[in-house]
Order: sequence, then C-alpha cells, then structure tokens
Amino acid sequence: MLSVKQHNENVTFSQELLAKFGEIVSRYPEGKQKSGLLPILHLVQAEFGWVSADAMDQVAVYLHILPIEVYEVATFYTMFLLEPKGKYVLEICRTGPCCLVGAERIMGHLEQKLGVKEGQVTADGLFSWRGVECLAACGFGPVLQIGPEYTFYENLNEDKVDELIDNLKAKTE
Repeated sequence: MLSVKQHNENVTFSQELLAKFGEIVSRYPEGKQKSGLLPILHLVQAEFGWVSADAMDQVAVYLHILPIEVYEVATFYTMFLLEPKGKYVLEICRTGPCCLVGAERIMGHLEQKLGVKEGQVTADGLFSWRGVECLAACGFGPVLQIGPEYTFYENLNEDKVDELIDNLKAKTE
C-alpha cells in the first residue's frame, strides 16, 4: 500500500519489506549484497511513494555499504523519486524530437490543467508532472509515460492529455 510521507521523516521498514530485501540479497554471492541495491530501492519507493534520505541511509545500513553509495545510485536514475510526488507522475519527453512536435506545448498545458508547476503535487495528491530525457519514441512524439505503472502514450495533443487525466481521476473515484 502506497503511503506518501510529506517530509523526510524517520522511516521504519516493515518485517515484510525486510523479508523481501533478504530474498533479493540472497540471490547474490556473499560480499556482493550491494548488487541488490536497485531492486531494494524500487521496493522502498513502492512502499513509501518516494525514496527519502532517511530511507537511503537505512538501505545503506541494511546492505553494509556507505550511504553515499546509495545516494549515487538513487540520484543517477530518474525513476527514483527523491521527494514526494502525486499518485500519478506524468513524465513528458523533453528532448529535441518531441519538442519539435509539441512537447513544450503539452508541458504548458499540463501546468495549466493541473494547476501546478513541474515537480509540484496537485492539492488532491493525485498528480505531479515532470520533463524527462528521451523516452525512446522519437517518431511518435510528443510522448509521455505515467507512473507508477509506467504506461506509455504517443502522438499526444491537449485533448488526448485531458482524456488521460480524466480517466485517471475516474479510476480514483
């Protein structure tokens, strides 16, 4: 169950989550527990909605590595959210090919439609949006993906974006 914490509070991993960590670490040879870092960070994010500094510190303790080793990984990969986001995160490709066919227009539309700037969360906690690097669909832009399921949408325009948002709102009612 997703429970987004609003601050960098002390995080306590449940016994079930620790058991999942153990299962992951058991896949790797002794002394190579760091190899489980990526899947463990995914589990932490699935549990808490984001990966806080406290959570990263506790992962480091669990894996017997330095906290900086966790920070380096979590900050490198854009799929890890380092601050609370909405239930649905709309990620719009902002690279050249998508911008040429309207990605910046779509980002402006999202800001207006949702009433929040990039990286912010709507008052109802449902949505946040951000520009991301290439989503590997250059011939079908503008494109976006919606997390946490990472569903993918191509050839967008404002009407299609409105329909996506309305469908997501309807799922939560």
